[in-house]
Amino acid sequence: MYRIDYSDPVLSDGGPALFRLVRFFARRWITQASEASEANVQHVLVLEAVNASREGEPTVNAVAHQLGLDHSGASRMVKQTVAAGYLTRAESEQDRRRTVIRITASGHDLLDAAHQWQRQKFSELTRTWPDHDRQQFAVYLHRLANETAGWCP
Repeated sequence: MYRIDYSDPVLSDGGPALFRLVRFFARRWITQASEASEANVQHVLVLEAVNASREGEPTVNAVAHQLGLDHSGASRMVKQTVAAGYLTRAESEQDRRRTVIRITASGHDLLDAAHQWQRQKFSELTRTWPDHDRQQFAVYLHRLANETAGWCP
């Protein structure tokens, strides 16, 4: 069993540990997820951004905000995701001057598959943990993710 020495100052410094995890997954998940699916990982990123958008009618600007990109970069990614059949473009029902993007049925299937892969990886990485620790860590991850939703660097 993993014993925690709470007096160790390194363990109370979560920032470096968080970014070590980010670097770990940034290098690995793209390759592994691409191998598990015919879809381009950028498609998954765009679908995640549309899904996470707080706008009732997500736009390219919402994707740009979610992914931390400029409008032209997000526009290219959205265009590729539309071409792959995972998104559609439509006229806004609220403002005919705006174009909104919507996830297609195949886009929802891809997003569901990506989430299943993410759950599998979480289970694999925490397989030796007691259930309580795994559940508590999941709660903390959701809490952190929810607190970053409004954060705009």
